[in-house]
Amino acid sequence: MALILLVTGVFTRMLRLESPRNVVFDEMHYGKYASLYLKNTFFFDSNPPLGKMMIALAGYLAGFDGRFSFDKIGQEYAEGVPLWHLRFLPALCGSLLTPTVYLIMAELGLSPYAGALAGFMVLFGMIGCYQCLYLVITWLVFLDTAVLAQSRFILMESIMMFFGLASLLCVLKFRKVSSSPFTKPWLLWLSLSALLMAAGFCVKYIGIYTSFLCTFLLFQDFWRLLPKKSLSDRQLLADFAVRVSLLTLIPTMLYLGLFSLHFSILTKAGTHDALMTSQFQASLEGGLGSIIRGQPGVIAHGSQVTLRHTHGKTCWMHSHEHVYPVRYADGRGSSHQQQVSCYTFKDVNNWWIIKRPNREDLAVQEPIDRIKHGEVIQIVHGLTHRALNSHDVAAPVSPHSQEVSCYIDYNISMAAQNLWKVDIINRDTAGEVWHTINSQVRLIHVNTTAALKFSGKQFPDWGFVQHEVVTDRNINQADTVWNVEEHRYTKNDKDKSTIEREMMTHELIPEQQTTLSFWDKFLELQLKMLITNQENVQNHNFASDPLEWPFLTRGIAYFIAKDSNSQVHLMGNIVVWYTASTCLVLYTALLVFYLLRRRRLCFDIDESEFVLYCQAGEVLLTGYLTHYLPYFFYDRTLFMHHYLPAYIFKLMLASYFISHLSYLLKKTTSLKMIHLLFTALLLVWAISVVFVFQKFSVLSYAHHPLSANEVRDLRWKDTWDLIIHKK
Repeated sequence: MALILLVTGVFTRMLRLESPRNVVFDEMHYGKYASLYLKNTFFFDSNPPLGKMMIALAGYLAGFDGRFSFDKIGQEYAEGVPLWHLRFLPALCGSLLTPTVYLIMAELGLSPYAGALAGFMVLFGMIGCYQCLYLVITWLVFLDTAVLAQSRFILMESIMMFFGLASLLCVLKFRKVSSSPFTKPWLLWLSLSALLMAAGFCVKYIGIYTSFLCTFLLFQDFWRLLPKKSLSDRQLLADFAVRVSLLTLIPTMLYLGLFSLHFSILTKAGTHDALMTSQFQASLEGGLGSIIRGQPGVIAHGSQVTLRHTHGKTCWMHSHEHVYPVRYADGRGSSHQQQVSCYTFKDVNNWWIIKRPNREDLAVQEPIDRIKHGEVIQIVHGLTHRALNSHDVAAPVSPHSQEVSCYIDYNISMAAQNLWKVDIINRDTAGEVWHTINSQVRLIHVNTTAALKFSGKQFPDWGFVQHEVVTDRNINQADTVWNVEEHRYTKNDKDKSTIEREMMTHELIPEQQTTLSFWDKFLELQLKMLITNQENVQNHNFASDPLEWPFLTRGIAYFIAKDSNSQVHLMGNIVVWYTASTCLVLYTALLVFYLLRRRRLCFDIDESEFVLYCQAGEVLLTGYLTHYLPYFFYDRTLFMHHYLPAYIFKLMLASYFISHLSYLLKKTTSLKMIHLLFTALLLVWAISVVFVFQKFSVLSYAHHPLSANEVRDLRWKDTWDLIIHKK
């Protein structure tokens, strides 16, 4: 029977799988991630990589080269994109949901329900009475348009739900052999449970709710073993130790292994690596090019910059607290001012602040006070707060040039000469405004008309063998050209210590590719994934609240055709949806009633039926609440597809409750008329389920160019935002 359900599920999911041949909803993200895997290009996503890797593997096997851009929803796929293969795995997992749910219901020991859903028996052949009720829930899943739509595109939910339900099935099978520890079936089902629950979690983090449910059931099962005298204390301790070990080691190994593979595949820099630290970026091929993408482009009053020597030796203008010696080795005297050098390594002392001479405030505010060609500025060292200075004093190593220092006021006759004119030498291409990276500048000392220059010589030990910076009146030299490489705007100029703290937070960007260990990359990426959520789009038109989900208040527009009203809209089967919600409320109310009656020693139903009723709540009601209640505490935008895992558990609970109603009818009355009426109601219900499925399946397949009237005919609730843009 499971095989029949699988074949039927495959047919409905694979039917018109390439329709529409446009990017649908989050295919824009997951399709792009698959293409980046195939191009070995790093990307950032706030969920683990398993599902995306599976899609990429399908594309690789189909010969996809990853060159389609997936830029926006509605973009038409190129002919070379193997769309059927890319959508195949989510569709296959969606197909597997139906037989998996059937097997779960069978493992729960669902009681026989003769005559249930006679309409389904007619539609799908002569099915044994003992199997009929198992089919109730599986066909609820099969005939729900929300589950259908979510399974037909390059999306992660169907993959995650399949792994989650498969892990639950393995847990239920394990519970049947748990009293025989360390046997082959015991180890097999426990290991598969751990592997599959980890796999669900490794597709999307919300899959952890199924892991919580499975872990709860496994430890509850162990608790029930404790009273068994057939198991010794040593056996129980060993049993517990193995359970904990397997449930820890297998998920950990899978999780770490996937990220190890993730890093080994994604070796090239891409658009997403700007989210990572500079060291991480520099560990990627071509990573240095992306470092400057997120920084401001225009130099302004209050800009914090690093000034790089543009041509020749790679170094950055640098200063520190140390001063020039009073006398050099050759007997010449110096200004004893603060040293300025060109340093070949990244260092926080490479940061300088650009300011106008007549302003003391440094915080950059709108409108931005841009620095342009020909304007006079001061350049202040970020940590020591001393201005870049030059004067008619011989440079330490190049005495034919002028010394460059950061001015210290010794209260003597040597006055500050700290004004510099900006000369943008490539302003024909870079423009009159000073820009990061692109603008090549000469800094002309106003008092002496000499240009700031990298001399190519090195200081002795007193200068830490750093490269000398001087000013030279011969302006037109390659070594007088500089450019801003790293750039930040000053945010807070309250006092000097505030600016220093701001400087100290700037990353030190390496000038060549670095090597990071797996653990360095892993821990950094995990931190970014915890604090970054790409899905948190505020005020989305199709966002919904958890309180709305049980009532199918609104769906989600996944796609709309340009030339017609044909569209993909995530919309559930309203008959199934409300049936499941009603059954959930009635099941809970009846459970409370049974518990209160039993407290009064009133036993309304057989013990075996009560145990089965409680077991359904233990697994299915707990599963529903575990997957539903956490969303009430989410501080982010939510959509209806977040409800689908909980919805599957609600469908299974509804199926059980219908079977329990049949049991109560048999127990309370023998009138054939009542039983026939109940069967007739179920038949009418089944026909209505099929009718609604057939009517709304056009929103899942998007195969029909809907007219405006046809779309209006599908708006059964005022809150359903189906799109009409063609009359």
